[in-house]
Amino acid sequence: MILGGGPAGNTCASVAATLGADVTLVERDIVGGASHLWDCIPSKALIATGGELVELGRARAMGLSAEGRLDIEALRERVASIEDRLHRAIATQLASQHVRVICGTGRFKGPHEIVVETANGIEELSADFVLVATGSRPRVPDFAPVDRERVLITRDAYPPPEVPEHAIVIGSGVTGVEFTHLFSSLGAKVTLLVSRQQVLPIKDAEVAAALEEAFLARGITLLKGARAAAVEREGDITRVRCVDGRVVEGSHVLLAVGSVPNSEGLGLEEAGVEVDSAGHIPVNHNCLSNIAHVYAAGDVAGKLPLSSVAAMQGRKIAEHLMGLHSRPHRHLDYDKAASAVFTDPEIADVGLAEAEAFSEGRKIRVTKVPFSANAKALIKGDARGFVKILSDPATGVVLGGSIVGRSAAELISVIAVAVTNGLRVDDIVDSLLVHPSLAESLADAAS
Repeated sequence: MILGGGPAGNTCASVAATLGADVTLVERDIVGGASHLWDCIPSKALIATGGELVELGRARAMGLSAEGRLDIEALRERVASIEDRLHRAIATQLASQHVRVICGTGRFKGPHEIVVETANGIEELSADFVLVATGSRPRVPDFAPVDRERVLITRDAYPPPEVPEHAIVIGSGVTGVEFTHLFSSLGAKVTLLVSRQQVLPIKDAEVAAALEEAFLARGITLLKGARAAAVEREGDITRVRCVDGRVVEGSHVLLAVGSVPNSEGLGLEEAGVEVDSAGHIPVNHNCLSNIAHVYAAGDVAGKLPLSSVAAMQGRKIAEHLMGLHSRPHRHLDYDKAASAVFTDPEIADVGLAEAEAFSEGRKIRVTKVPFSANAKALIKGDARGFVKILSDPATGVVLGGSIVGRSAAELISVIAVAVTNGLRVDDIVDSLLVHPSLAESLADAAS
């Protein structure tokens, strides 16, 4: 029994069914996952549209003349179409694997008993194993009166009701900077409230500085050390008051201040499943809760809120409950998960961070090359950014890396494979890569 059809849930269902399990999946909203299909995918679709507008702005430098006009209704239809196609593809795959999908809300009645509430009534089921993969929802602080017109959470902005004249973004983590980029690319004036002294506070300082420089060049206002204390709306004007007394006025406010796990109302106490103070379900290396047959994965497990991580957790859980992990296997190493920030320029990283290594007193070799020395970057007319690789100076084993620039989210995969498999910098250098390509900068940085 799987509660939640997001990346963790539907991947676990698919793999477990392939391995011979009898699988029932309960999903109240959309198979594919609300956080995935209502957050991740539409935001990236909108960013892709904004990116095309940015590219049009570079057309003259490429020897072209071009005009582009945003059609908000066409954009809304495009996002809905992508969501629908992905949802139908996942639903079709699960149906072909004979996974039973119930549209409803499930909760524990006992350790193995699940009660499912559907539009047609109540159904009681029993399961040998249960996976809780109910995801999360955007956090709404008490000081922000969300009205979904001028004061928005992220799910109100796919796309927004209208392109803001002046958007104030609260939160400078990954979601906040992506929306800052998105609104700016669609033509809005943007002020980003940065509660600390750099955007992306958990990222490499050099990476954050490169993004800040790009934002400032685009006319985005960065208000550093600004922690929001109150949000007000007066007609068509929104106002954010900061703890230090500063006040910012705009047309819209977007909240990008984290998420809350969907763990309430699941009857976890009836099954004896423990939750922590934040509402997450603590799990071990096999994604098992404190109850031997109850697993948790994805955002509700609180490990690493990435769709790629959730999907891998789902796969590992399916293999474990079907007995494939009775022999030695590779556990999930969350420190080696690649991640990306879809801004302009793109940002991606994996493995050990430079600041982390220095804080631990760890000896590392850091090599960096700019894309300004890369032929393909010059051909594409965008040579911003760099590739940075961290390695062990004694063994040459790749420990981590960061990329800022065009296609960073794709290029980081090479470094991720190296980090996950303990490859050496020589393994990258000795690879015969395409010329001209952005990937050549990976080899240059590794050499």
